[in-house]
Amino acid sequence: MRNFLIGALAGVVVVGLAGFSYVRFGFLDTRADIPVNGLEQRIAMPSLDASVDRHAPEVKNPVDAIDVNLMAGMRIYQTDCASCHGDVNHPEAPLADALYPRPPQFVQDSADMPENQNFYIIQHGIRLSGMPAWKQSLTDQEIWQVTTFLSHMQKLPPQVSDQWKATASGPIEGNPPSHTSTGMKMPMK
Repeated sequence: MRNFLIGALAGVVVVGLAGFSYVRFGFLDTRADIPVNGLEQRIAMPSLDASVDRHAPEVKNPVDAIDVNLMAGMRIYQTDCASCHGDVNHPEAPLADALYPRPPQFVQDSADMPENQNFYIIQHGIRLSGMPAWKQSLTDQEIWQVTTFLSHMQKLPPQVSDQWKATASGPIEGNPPSHTSTGMKMPMK
């Protein structure tokens, strides 16, 4: 029995070292313009979901879903998020296929995480993806407004929906997002 346990432990160590070596010595293809492989899909996204679920504080959204907050969230979303996540007139964002992993297209596939988790992701970003941490550029109030907009994007009041269509009527530039109300630009990496 002892030899079996030693052999099993040695097997786990060898497989772990092989996996580490495969990644560390450059055998893993890191191009952003190739499809996500099956192993990555089965491990990375569930790991991200578990991490966000574990680390996002259980807080209630302090921003009411009234027109003024939805409108403010829409403007921030349109300025800072639409080039990667799409908008009402461009459901497929121009940068979506250039990023890896591909960002969710919220017009086609609405945000399904609880609001506290969406707030956490917007505030802190997602490592090894194109999702920046917005806490240096947006206030908590602005992040909550974007979160509220995301939560109600599929069922906006007519006035907000009409304004979004008008705001999104031009082409989305493929430039890096910037937040105009604070005058700050997200750093390029």
